[in-house]
Amino acid sequence: MPSPRLKPVDRPEVPALPISARLQGQLVYFMTPPGTPGIPELAEGEYWLARDEVARWLDEGVFFLVSPLDSANATEVEITEEQEALLAWLQKHDIQHVRLLE
Repeated sequence: MPSPRLKPVDRPEVPALPISARLQGQLVYFMTPPGTPGIPELAEGEYWLARDEVARWLDEGVFFLVSPLDSANATEVEITEEQEALLAWLQKHDIQHVRLLE
């Protein structure tokens, strides 16, 4: 079974990035919510990861995770090596819009 990959929509010349199934499930931690002003309409399986957020996560080494059971509080979570590699790939290639290929 082939591993999931992220294909840049806004930079189609950049080869797809293989990711683990675990990271696939974590993409929602980093995506800009659909309908946010300034991002295009996203098709199913597409994600927008805002350039400024990617830079901040890489700089700080953490992101904030909101629990579905307690939306009033967020927990600071240190990014993993795999998450850092994804964010560095996005930044290096100036990618914001990706499609998940399974």
